[in-house]
Amino acid sequence: MPLWKQVIVIFAVVAAFVVGWARFVPGAGDLLLRIGTPAGLVAVLAPAGETAGPDAKGGEGNRRGGNGAPVVVVQPVSLGTVNDRLSAIGTGDAVQSVAVTPQVDGTLAKVAIVSGQKVTRGDLLAQLDNDEQTIARDQARVALKSATEKANLYANLKSTVSRIDAFDAQIAVEAAKLALDTAELNLKRRDIVAPIDGIAGIITINPGDNVTTGTVIATLDDRSEILVDFWVPERFAPILKVGQAVEATAVARPGQLYRGTVEAIDNRIDEASRTLHVRARIANANDDLRAGMSFTVTMAFAGENYPSVDPLAVQWDGEGAFVWRIGSESKAEKVRVRIVQRNPDAVLVDADLRPGDRVVTEGIQRVRQGGTVRPAGEETGVPVASQ
Repeated sequence: MPLWKQVIVIFAVVAAFVVGWARFVPGAGDLLLRIGTPAGLVAVLAPAGETAGPDAKGGEGNRRGGNGAPVVVVQPVSLGTVNDRLSAIGTGDAVQSVAVTPQVDGTLAKVAIVSGQKVTRGDLLAQLDNDEQTIARDQARVALKSATEKANLYANLKSTVSRIDAFDAQIAVEAAKLALDTAELNLKRRDIVAPIDGIAGIITINPGDNVTTGTVIATLDDRSEILVDFWVPERFAPILKVGQAVEATAVARPGQLYRGTVEAIDNRIDEASRTLHVRARIANANDDLRAGMSFTVTMAFAGENYPSVDPLAVQWDGEGAFVWRIGSESKAEKVRVRIVQRNPDAVLVDADLRPGDRVVTEGIQRVRQGGTVRPAGEETGVPVASQ
């Protein structure tokens, strides 16, 4: 491209920039006048409301009010609630769960339950062979009978026997009673009984199996109630209390709502996840729920109230977030805020704001600390479109 064409293009770009700057930047007209630009040219380039000449004061209708104050759009401050609802994922467990094992080693002679059977505490689950223990019990009974008769005989012949022999006979009776108790206990331990009310899981043992004290005979779950363990963010720790109401929905049963209460709260925050372990107890009267199910747990709180402002009102500078509050005599005041929670239609802030205070949401670029503004619609009583 020839040099003269390049010069023309550059001149056109610069001229367009100057025209745009003069027309749209507030105060540009005054600056042009101060540097000696002819007033006629400034009148063409800059809007009348941007010049300081006497003819300019009457033409500020679009950007300023009749008294020269910029027009802004304001919204009232309201109150919003934060931390009013908690939702967490938890895992259910039976209110009591026991893996039943034998107290002694032996061979299974009988299995008295089937998988899924409901049992009551004390019901027989299985039985080990007990022939040897039965014989030992009978021997102990015979020994006790003999010792008792001998002691009675000595008691009737006190005049002819020494007191030491009578005392020894009585000791023999006590020893025989203890031997019988031991034999009966050993025999009783051959019966494996339910320690709680519950429902048996899958039975994997059969008569004839050799079992030890580590062999699981059956797993019993008392699921009349379900314990749900879940974890909540640490910010909820100060407001959680034992006995608070909870609502839970099982992933396996969508649409069905279950109610319960907080059963226990852990005594410390987990350092890795910054969460707190909470356990809730949920009624299961219809036996709909099972241990191991996944639950969505929700809790409602009274919450904390904070000023709520329009998201457009929050601005930032080198010191942080702030809003422009319109105070008495329509003067602008910068109020520092700390953002507490962002919602789709509002921002909750910690600041010196009260419900009903007016904050600027549009026209913020024309607001200055202590400057007077005109809220839209208050210039003539007719709503004015924001710029």
